[in-house]
Amino acid sequence: MKTRVAINGYGTIGKRVADAILKQPDMVLAGVTKTKPNYEVKLALSKGIRIYASSAERIKLFDDARVKVSGTLDDLLKQADIVVDCTPGKVGASYKPVYEKAKIKAIWQGGEKHDVAGFSFNSTCNYENALGRDQVRVVSCNTTGLCRSLFALDKAFGIKKTRVVLIRRGADPAEDSKGPINSIVPDPVTIPSHHGPDVQKVLPHIDITTTAFAVPTTLMHVHLLNVELNRDATEKEIFEAFSQYPRIRIVSAAEGIGSTSEVIEYARDLGRHRYDMPELVIWKESVKSFDREMYLTQAVHQESIVVPENIDAIRAMTRLTESGEESTKLTNTSMGLGR
Repeated sequence: MKTRVAINGYGTIGKRVADAILKQPDMVLAGVTKTKPNYEVKLALSKGIRIYASSAERIKLFDDARVKVSGTLDDLLKQADIVVDCTPGKVGASYKPVYEKAKIKAIWQGGEKHDVAGFSFNSTCNYENALGRDQVRVVSCNTTGLCRSLFALDKAFGIKKTRVVLIRRGADPAEDSKGPINSIVPDPVTIPSHHGPDVQKVLPHIDITTTAFAVPTTLMHVHLLNVELNRDATEKEIFEAFSQYPRIRIVSAAEGIGSTSEVIEYARDLGRHRYDMPELVIWKESVKSFDREMYLTQAVHQESIVVPENIDAIRAMTRLTESGEESTKLTNTSMGLGR
């Protein structure tokens, strides 16, 4: 029996999750919701995806555009076993009563607070703890990236403490009304930023402090990590630790991948749809070890890194597989990750 998945919100994350679901052998995409009949709706329909209006009040917009919808969100929830909420940040929490009334399992994104589900998810770190849960929050893009690298280091060497500077993209590529423009903004000015406490929702034992800055770029986030390990580790040992995780990709500036724009060009040359890079990218030359202290620089593609995490969360919550290792392998294979 395949799990039937609904997606509420077919935007930056929603359309990527939808495409990933269509590639899964054990899932069926029941449909997606939209608030208005834009070009994304027409592209979804061309793929055979069923479109539902986000509310009854929105149906007239689709009728006026001569776009046939299959009903409303309430109708879609009746056709699914689980819903992935991909509405804008801080909007998703308002749908919690709707999902609970429909008695449907729900996944939220990192734009919502941990309390919306009471459980924050990362495939590598806590898959088994999500088994059978009714509500899960997949952590944000930045938190996902930090969880991947810190989990690998902690498992191999143990982490005493870590300090992180995050350089955050100002907006996604399509968000032409957002900034900053010609400015670097401490985001927030106070320390810590929310990212460290968010990592601790998944890895509570990690001693982490983060500070963040928003800059005028749209392509990726960049993190500088300073980590004090519990034992000495050579750079070779660190690379061997990262190599155990297909969702971590090591790139080299010496080979022409020395910036976020070159990472995106690399993704294009790999043939990635929408130039997505769901893997965490770590620059080889940035990994430096000084006995128990190490540094590295990593890049996070904010539009796609959480997509495989959503797929694994679906499997865990609906118990399609009890094994996190098995789920991540299925997801990685279907999405072409780690090759």
